[in-house]
Amino acid sequence: MLDALYESFWRTEYWIPPGYTWDDLEDSDGITYPHPKDLMAVIPLTFVLIIIRCGTERFIGLPLCRALGVRDPIRMKVTPNPILESFFQSQSKNPQKDELNNLASQSSLSVRQAECWFRRRRNQERPLISKKFSEACWKFLFYSISFSDGFFIFYNKTWFGQPETVWIGYPKQPLQPAIYWWYLLEISFYFSLLLTLTNDVKRKDFKEQVIHHVVTITLLFFSYSANFMHIGALVLLLHDVSDIFMEACKMLIYAKWSQARDIMFILFAVVFFISRLIFFPIKVLYNTYYTFLTNYKYFFGYYFANTLLTVLQILNIFWFFLILRMFYKFLSMGQVKNDVRSDIEEDDMSDEHSTVRQQSNGKSQSNDVTDLRARGVRGSAQFATEPIPVA
Repeated sequence: MLDALYESFWRTEYWIPPGYTWDDLEDSDGITYPHPKDLMAVIPLTFVLIIIRCGTERFIGLPLCRALGVRDPIRMKVTPNPILESFFQSQSKNPQKDELNNLASQSSLSVRQAECWFRRRRNQERPLISKKFSEACWKFLFYSISFSDGFFIFYNKTWFGQPETVWIGYPKQPLQPAIYWWYLLEISFYFSLLLTLTNDVKRKDFKEQVIHHVVTITLLFFSYSANFMHIGALVLLLHDVSDIFMEACKMLIYAKWSQARDIMFILFAVVFFISRLIFFPIKVLYNTYYTFLTNYKYFFGYYFANTLLTVLQILNIFWFFLILRMFYKFLSMGQVKNDVRSDIEEDDMSDEHSTVRQQSNGKSQSNDVTDLRARGVRGSAQFATEPIPVA
């Protein structure tokens, strides 16, 4: 039964242009072609990358974080309260006013005390700045290495300057070892991101990130198996380059290097726009939608690949909208107030910046102010309250 399913899934007419069969892609005369079974190496490599990531964050990210003066804020621990904890875990982490009144009454607390409890409890679950910095450091190093690999692969190719040449010899294009290892590295990386999603910094665009990772893995797997690797390599090159600037910008945000941060954000926005909203449609989408049909007929793989590429471009447009929103604030405020890229993140201290309400009890107000100061809150520290978009 499994053999029948395998044969049905890999039917020639699904994945290979009319006029060719899988037999045309069998290794012969010392020429090697890509085969789906080659990607089994992704499984062990994924776990190797996770181990490398842990080491990189621990021995490179954290020391660099400390060297740049990044410090985690002091967070006050909450007093154990079964009633509030049960509500926090099962219903809402940010109760409404009526709910707060009810919970405060049940817990024999004032509304202000209940509000303070939930604020502190939310902050306990937020990732530390050092964790965010270390994660950004790992991704910055990976994208830098990956883009460098791609740059050297494209150095003596015509695929970028003349993208139509990616189809020369297709589908009988021999497997190039450099592209094979690049593909393995990229697929393993995105698999590792999926496996560590629950432990990574959770962004506001979490769902979009999951969609992006799944679409990317599917595209890479399909393009390798059906020997769309030349156009696939171009997709990788155009997407990796902006990620380098994004992760660098995030590290500068966490380090609070304002001038360097603002410059890096502008560079990121420009590179993202050029690579993903100009080059990607012109050199990839036009190529796969129209140029491909000058020499080949329609088949399922054509529709499948273009559907995934279109989803990828929709995500790029969504992320660029977030970048434009940040850029507008940059122009109006004179500095970047948010994070950048498709991974949109909340400000760690957003709850801490709540205005201390005037209360009839002057002592209560004084205690609240002292509590805020004890947690290291500064009126001017409202940085990164929104995200930095991209993937």
